[in-house]
Amino acid sequence: MTYCVGIKLNAGLVFLSDSRTNAGVDHISTFRKMIVYEQPGDRVMVLLSAGNLSISQSVREILQIEELREKNEQGEEGPPITIWNAKSMFDAARVLGSAVRHVYDRDAEALKHAGLDFNVSFIFGGQVKGEGMRLFLVYSAGNFIEATTETPYFQVGESKYGKPVLDRVLTPDTPLDEAAKCALVSMDSTMKSNLSVGLPLDLVVYEANRLQTDKVICIDADNPYYRMMHNSWGQKLREVFDSIEDPVWDDAATEHPLKMPAQRHSALRKISTPEEKLI
Repeated sequence: MTYCVGIKLNAGLVFLSDSRTNAGVDHISTFRKMIVYEQPGDRVMVLLSAGNLSISQSVREILQIEELREKNEQGEEGPPITIWNAKSMFDAARVLGSAVRHVYDRDAEALKHAGLDFNVSFIFGGQVKGEGMRLFLVYSAGNFIEATTETPYFQVGESKYGKPVLDRVLTPDTPLDEAAKCALVSMDSTMKSNLSVGLPLDLVVYEANRLQTDKVICIDADNPYYRMMHNSWGQKLREVFDSIEDPVWDDAATEHPLKMPAQRHSALRKISTPEEKLI
């Protein structure tokens, strides 16, 4: 399994991925799930993948040369669109969707005969000169959705453990460094609860309108910041937990009683004999 997260903010973009691939306890390997496409001054695109490794690797290979051909209103075929000449991130996402369908047409039937699903998903984001930053979630059918102000991040892979902190912290106005910290906490929470997600991590932080990035790092178990963050998060969570008052079950005085009748629902009814009905 894997876990990847992409975040779109007013200040820029944050991408984080783990590198663990799990095909059973005897087959745990390290494969990078992130790739950066960059032409400084013109475009920066970041791709993160989850799902079947053979499918995602094939899509990544094809994407670099995939061409989207379309006809104009006169029926004439225009120049092919690639990720290298796309005039918008939307068109680049369409090229990625085409690459996914290309692999599906080639491999889906064989995978089905082998009892395997065509399972892959991507986070694809960046900026093309002349437009703002954009972030997409691409599904296994090649279709995609775009991040919005209300939903400024996407996750793929083992996402449930790292979602709460993202929901509580992130807004479009969150500073880039704070968002990077939030992504790392999200990843750390996931690794704590799921052994199929693990180090090393790849982190990319892109500042809006720069059209290039030098904040590309690999984080392993010896990284001082990651170790500090991991220890601090666990310690602070415990401190906050301990600071919350325990529930009071008797009639002792408390400002926050637990044993109170619910306003709209009755307490759970106990069944004492075979003749009693549930409803």
